[in-house]
Amino acid sequence: MLNLQSDTSERWLEMVDKHLDEILIDHAHCEKKAAGCAMNLMFQYVELQPLCRELSEIVNEELEHFGQVLDLLQRRGIPFRRLKPSRYGRALNDLVRKFEPDRAVDRLLVAGIIEARSCERFDLLRRHVQDEELSEFYGGLFESEARHYSTYVRMAKMFRPEAAVKQRLEELMQLEAEILRETDPLPRMHS
Repeated sequence: MLNLQSDTSERWLEMVDKHLDEILIDHAHCEKKAAGCAMNLMFQYVELQPLCRELSEIVNEELEHFGQVLDLLQRRGIPFRRLKPSRYGRALNDLVRKFEPDRAVDRLLVAGIIEARSCERFDLLRRHVQDEELSEFYGGLFESEARHYSTYVRMAKMFRPEAAVKQRLEELMQLEAEILRETDPLPRMHS
């Protein structure tokens, strides 16, 4: 369903065990960035009303998730603060082609890939953490991340034929797996 070309390593789960607070803080930043990404796409492709409607739903949902993570942090007495981001998002965005409509396809697919990886990580967290509140929380987010992934892939087909989108998605998924293989020492949602 998610087309990911690699599974999350045990190393990441070890980071979760050692640095859960930092992972949770980074999760809040990820939700904020996901809302910003969808909003930026709305501004860039404003003439495509169906795309803008779907993106506005994603913006609202991501902002709701951001608020939920902030509430979770507050309940746990974890101060929300700036963190140095992992290199994952930047590395993926560096793969975006420069000229339209390929640029639009890549931006949408990269956003979808990040959602797919988040979905996989949320499922791992749901099953791995011994904390019942966190397990339920991540179980609840799993479905929306999978839906966002599917939506971004579907929207990419507004710019190129399905076969071209599928081929590019496979290419980007392979590159995403390579990016994750290059160890990032920071305990982040996407390290």
